[in-house]
Amino acid sequence: MSRKYKPVITYRLKELPIKQIKVWKEAQARKLDREGIAELAKSIKNEGLLNPPLVQKQDKNTYLLMSGQRRLAAMSLLGAKKIPVHLITKKTEYNLENAKAASVVENIHRNDMNHKDIAEACKFLSEQVGKSAAAKSMGMSMTTLKKYLGFAGVPDSLKSLVPKMITRDEMTKLYLVIPNIPKVQKIVQKISNFDSKLRKKYITALVRSPKASHEKLLKRAKAMQIKQNVSLHLSKNMAKKLAGESNRHDITSDEMAGKIISNYLKHKKR
Repeated sequence: MSRKYKPVITYRLKELPIKQIKVWKEAQARKLDREGIAELAKSIKNEGLLNPPLVQKQDKNTYLLMSGQRRLAAMSLLGAKKIPVHLITKKTEYNLENAKAASVVENIHRNDMNHKDIAEACKFLSEQVGKSAAAKSMGMSMTTLKKYLGFAGVPDSLKSLVPKMITRDEMTKLYLVIPNIPKVQKIVQKISNFDSKLRKKYITALVRSPKASHEKLLKRAKAMQIKQNVSLHLSKNMAKKLAGESNRHDITSDEMAGKIISNYLKHKKR
């Protein structure tokens, strides 16, 4: 599999029948919204097609769409039978895998893509050209790419530990913080017997301090499990004052007590 995109492509302007242009189904980064296409069609009708789609030849009567799916759809909506295109020259054509990847990359650089669309595009590109090349093509860091990939970006050897030893969400977080299969496997072995609450706190501590030892992370995780609900015994006079403050703020006495304690502890940290 080729891992590189060609840095420079050359093309010539040509008019082609729309029916001869093929759109990669698996390379569509999103479903085209009808309202957006209608607006684009109106713009093309008034101003013309200023930026023709990019295509390359597949066979005698078929051309692959590299970029410009929305423009192609808008022209079809206008009832056009032919469309001007930029036809990639033979010497700079993409191979099969990079052709699909290039089409996805073009769609990614739109401002209106939602999280799901980007995640699907990230997954497709990672499978086609590898995570490193995918991240570079989309102008994002490996960490950002992995966040979009989620569990889909976790290696199969780690996925096999789910859900028997760890949950899907926990594994996704672990691999995002520690992108090293053997290390993640060791961590899973150590925490798989923890109850779900302690395991969750452990991973939270790991996210905050990825280089901390297992002993320190476990200690911090246990410290996080301190009870949030505490009981207080107040004198009658203090109870009346608490009730008065609760009424003044229109909240229960328990809520008022929690607010007072939280404000006190925040003040003590300063």
